[in-house]
Amino acid sequence: MTGKQKRYLRALASTMPAVVIIGKGGLENPVIDSARAAITKRELIKVKVLNNCLEDPKEILPDLADMLGAELVQIIGHNGVLYKKAKDPKIELPR
Repeated sequence: MTGKQKRYLRALASTMPAVVIIGKGGLENPVIDSARAAITKRELIKVKVLNNCLEDPKEILPDLADMLGAELVQIIGHNGVLYKKAKDPKIELPR
């Protein structure tokens, strides 16, 4: 993914609310399942790691992206943005 494409996705995600929230339990199966369902439907999701999570967001968000087969677009503080191109893409990335 190019820098221009990442900038475009960051701009789209800036106004989105967090769809997946990771809490005290970390990456449990219900969290992974809800993230998989959300990214399949939306292509671009924002994930929030709560303060009571025992793991660091910089470690847990790349793990979640790997589990979903998604691209980690950015991590800012406790928020991360994930993108996975759908079979029928709704988001058209710039070249």
